[in-house]
Amino acid sequence: MSFMRTVPDVTFKTRVRDESLGGDNPFKWQDVTTSDLFKGKRVVLFALPGAFTPTCSSTHLPRYEELHEQFMAAGVDDIICLSVNDAFVMYQWGKAQGIQKVRMLPDGNGEFTRKMGMLVNKENLGFGPRSWRYAMVVNDGQIEEMFVEPEFGDNAGNDPFERSDADTVLSWITQASQKSA
Repeated sequence: MSFMRTVPDVTFKTRVRDESLGGDNPFKWQDVTTSDLFKGKRVVLFALPGAFTPTCSSTHLPRYEELHEQFMAAGVDDIICLSVNDAFVMYQWGKAQGIQKVRMLPDGNGEFTRKMGMLVNKENLGFGPRSWRYAMVVNDGQIEEMFVEPEFGDNAGNDPFERSDADTVLSWITQASQKSA
């Protein structure tokens, strides 16, 4: 599946650390737009069903963190992990996973995910609306390539994880760079 498409225009509600606030919760709200994230950059965004879930926590997120330097060496400016979770959950999940390099992006209302056409119901698992598992390479707001897991649909009985993994995306970026050289 190869195509060019613009990422949707969305404002994400995020929380950022602000030590000047003091106390146990030194965070303030900060709006981040898709332009802030993608304009003038080559970015890998991978989306997954939920923070603290088994495959997302054991393999998907950790491997992107592990391969971060290789992605940067291949011309990627940033790696973003997106989930239909709120900013507090995404922060705590990143902290629990020891994530230092991958940007944790909350899509709390599922707006970006919906506009991408990737919002699915996972009511069969008690999750409600969530993102389907996928990854994409975005260059200056234009989607270069998407890696969508098979059997997309509401209340899927399985959680495929064979196309959106870090190794597959890095391999595609490396091969695409070699072809254009």
